[in-house]
Amino acid sequence: MNKETPRMKDLKPVQKDAYTLILEAIDTGIYRPGDRLVESELAERFGVSRTPIREALQRLETQSLLTRDGRSLIVASLDHNQLSELYVVRAELEGLAARLAARHATAEEARVLRDMVEADQALLGNPKGLARANRRFHKQIHLASHNRYLVQQLDLVHRSMALMATTSLAAEGRGEVALAEHSAIVTAIENRDEMAAYQALKDHISKAFVTRLKLDSGTLKSVE
Repeated sequence: MNKETPRMKDLKPVQKDAYTLILEAIDTGIYRPGDRLVESELAERFGVSRTPIREALQRLETQSLLTRDGRSLIVASLDHNQLSELYVVRAELEGLAARLAARHATAEEARVLRDMVEADQALLGNPKGLARANRRFHKQIHLASHNRYLVQQLDLVHRSMALMATTSLAAEGRGEVALAEHSAIVTAIENRDEMAAYQALKDHISKAFVTRLKLDSGTLKSVE
């Protein structure tokens, strides 16, 4: 006997687990470095029981995204050395992703990247919107590398990036420059120029790091 095919209205959306919900809240700035996370408050906010919240907090602590302040768990922050180390690793892995994307990306994937750059022009002057678009753009390059292990490592790096209180795209003028850099990266991928793609993305990350250091030192103005 054939089973009935479920109707579209009967299909339920995939529910995000507690870990993903908390991670996204940190990534989007709902919880910022130094903020205290309380099980009961998180359970109420996300509409889940305290047990999965507790397990998610333990997992995030193990990954060094949360740290202890007495008996409380707070969102971790990055010191200068940690920030420097993170950017070194990110630049190399992102550069590799761009190089592999230049080799393996389909014409459709390259088209999506180009469309992203063009659409993101509308977000200039909106640092938070640009930051979200920037994450989508880099994630698309990761996927276009067609290397699952590299994607996994970059996911770990980007989780740690969520521990930065501000985005370098908040710096005055950085948005326009960053989009021009994105365009150069996409051009190299479209041209199948692996080394140009690698170098363009590494330079992009390096310039973002310089901008962040200037923001942190107070020598560069923020538009936020």
